[in-house]
Amino acid sequence: MERILSVAQMRAADAYTIENLGIPERTLMERAGEAVAEEIKKRFKGGRILFVCGKGNNGGDGMVAAKLLRTVHGFSVFVLKLAAEGAEKLDFDYDIVVDCIFGTGLSREVTGEMKRVIEKINEKNCFKISVDIPSGLNGDSGIPCGVAVKADLTISVQEYKTGHFLNDGKDYCGKIVNKDIGIAVFEEDFARRLEDKDMGRFFPERAQNSNKGTYGSAALVGGSKEYFGSVLLSANALAALKTGAGYAHLCVPDSLFALYAGRVPELITHAFSDENGFLKYSEQDLAKIVSCKAVAFGMGCGVREETYKIAEYLLKNHKGVLVLDADALNSLAKYGISALKESASDVVITPHVKEFSRLTGLTVEEIKNDMIGAAKDFAKEYGVNVLLKSSVSVLAGKNGVILNTTGNSGMAKGGSGDVLSGAIAGIAARGFSAFDAAAAGAYLCGRAADCALKEQNEYTLTPSETIAHFAKAIDGFGE
Repeated sequence: MERILSVAQMRAADAYTIENLGIPERTLMERAGEAVAEEIKKRFKGGRILFVCGKGNNGGDGMVAAKLLRTVHGFSVFVLKLAAEGAEKLDFDYDIVVDCIFGTGLSREVTGEMKRVIEKINEKNCFKISVDIPSGLNGDSGIPCGVAVKADLTISVQEYKTGHFLNDGKDYCGKIVNKDIGIAVFEEDFARRLEDKDMGRFFPERAQNSNKGTYGSAALVGGSKEYFGSVLLSANALAALKTGAGYAHLCVPDSLFALYAGRVPELITHAFSDENGFLKYSEQDLAKIVSCKAVAFGMGCGVREETYKIAEYLLKNHKGVLVLDADALNSLAKYGISALKESASDVVITPHVKEFSRLTGLTVEEIKNDMIGAAKDFAKEYGVNVLLKSSVSVLAGKNGVILNTTGNSGMAKGGSGDVLSGAIAGIAARGFSAFDAAAAGAYLCGRAADCALKEQNEYTLTPSETIAHFAKAIDGFGE
């Protein structure tokens, strides 16, 4: 797994390295400049390069890199020192512009001359590189401070920062490469992200001497006359076929049973009590599935008191992994979120930002400004794992924080969350905790969607096509 630090954690690591390890700040600046120069030299054979340097350490890194590229590597390099001169050099043509204006610590809105400089950089028809982070992008939230450089490449110094990925981070950073310059990270409470090599443990080689009972059972409970496709996507995607659960139970309203029966013959389909095309609370029905290792509930159920009662029953009586999604969460928000505190299950909730706003009472803007903090606070207060879904999702729980950076904008379509819920349940059925199953499920769905882009594009990609590429994604794990 790779570390992803907050601005405060990176600042503390800098201070520790300088004050406790005795490495001078100037030495770190020289190392950063050397790393930037080496990365540019590796990628480009020549061309006119303009370094736009601010007055802080980020500008100092750029000055070192510019000097090395000019004097050692023979590049045609120009430098614009914003503290000492105007922005006239930006009026000329360059092949590459290197942004070294602000570092990761910027939190105020960019205005005045600096705003004009960033806008002129963005207008230029050339390759744009940002050192550490695009200037104007908040290093924690990934939200532009009014305006930010739109980079093609970001050369991160020492550690990835949360702002590289969250919210608009990926759109502004372009491709991100990280360069180690010897800064010591001594804390452990940082976010991480999985890599392909980390996923092997979730999909090990299966023993030939095994049977369906070896791999556990998952139940997918949901659907209604309004959203009858949601739960089918979940069950088809994961629990039954694609993540290795031995049994998959599909539990739907009785009046819709004919729509589901036989659609995916590998599923064990149950007709649950029905009220006008919606699930009705029935202890007799729910008792059939509480022994399953994993249950996913809420997909397409409708926001209703009956949905709340089913969620409450599962929380109190199911002792495996319980995935609560969609209308289960909206119903808890409406009828009583305190039910989460009484859970016997290992719970993961999978809200998108708007659903999380309903659960927490925070505004969407407040959540986006501190996605990690909001998820951590809720997880701690209610004793659950939170997978806060967005373009980069935040998983928070007792095992820490993981950012899922796989996936693409083709997943921004109805049904992607339903597939994810099924993925988590299918992995959990094989014995993984809610936290681990959520981390692996999110990574798998994103990686499969990325694999699908070799045949689709981000407009044509559908959740079903993501499912179809699970095998290809899994084949690449552990490498």
